Amino acid sequence: MITKFKEYLEKSNLAKTTMNVYISTVEYYLRHYDDVSVSNLLAYKGYLLEHFKPQTVNLRIQAINKYLDFLDYENLKMKFVKVQQKNFLENVISDADYRFLKCMLKKDGFEDWYFLVWFLGATGARVSELLQIKAEHVVAGYLDLYSKGGKMRRLYLPYTLCHEALDWLQSKNMYSGYIFLNRFGKRITARGVGQQLKHFAELYGINREVVYPHSFRHRFAKNFLDRLNDLALLADLMGHESVETTRIYLRRTANEQRDLVNKVVDW
Repeated sequence: MITKFKEYLEKSNLAKTTMNVYISTVEYYLRHYDDVSVSNLLAYKGYLLEHFKPQTVNLRIQAINKYLDFLDYENLKMKFVKVQQKNFLENVISDADYRFLKCMLKKDGFEDWYFLVWFLGATGARVSELLQIKAEHVVAGYLDLYSKGGKMRRLYLPYTLCHEALDWLQSKNMYSGYIFLNRFGKRITARGVGQQLKHFAELYGINREVVYPHSFRHRFAKNFLDRLNDLALLADLMGHESVETTRIYLRRTANEQRDLVNKVVDW
C-alpha cells in the first residue's frame, strides 16, 4: 500500500521533502494502528497533541488526510488544530545587527559571506532560492523562480547590490554559473550556510538565535514595509499565496515592543 501511496504522491507534484514527511507519517501510523478507523485516527491525533507542537501536529494531520484522500476515505479526514499566533515576531535580526554583520564581513575580508548576507537581506530570498543565483542573473538583475505548481515569481536583485557584486565576481573570474560555492568549488548547501552564519554570529558577538538564513528574509520584509507600506507588493515579492501570510510583518518584534513600552510608559 505504501508503494502505491508513493506513486500517488509523485503524481501530486509535491516537493520531495513534503513527500518524505507524508510517507514517514503514514508508515508510523500503519506500524502502530491496526486499521484506518475513526477511533484509531482520534487515538493518533491524541498522541500527536501530547507529544508535538501545533504546527507539527497539523503537518502530520495533513499527511494522514492526504493518505485518506488516496484511500478515498474523505469522510474520515481529521480537522486541524488551532495554532495560536503570537502578536510579535521572534528571533529576527535587527537592522543594526544586519548592517554591522555586513560591515564586519567586508572589513575582515570574508567577501563571499558579505555578499551572501547582502543577497539574503536585500532580496528576501529563501536560502534554497539564494543558492540558485548565477552570475548571469546578477548581470540581468533578476532571477525567475518556478514553484511546484508551475507559478513563476521574479526575484529582483537591487541595482546597487548587482553593481558591487559584478566587481566581486569579475575579481574571481566568475562570469557564469552559481555564485555561492564551498571551498571545493561546489555549490554550498543550505546546511553549510546556516552553520557558517552561526560561526560569524559568535565571532562578532551577535545573538546566535537571530542569525540564520530565514532571519534575513524577515529583515527584508520588515525593512520593505518600513520604507514602502505596500503589503500586496511585498506578498508578491516574497511568493506568499495570501496577503494574510504577509501581515505578520506589520507586527513588531518582541525587542521592538519592549523598547517602545520603555520609551512611552512613564506613568
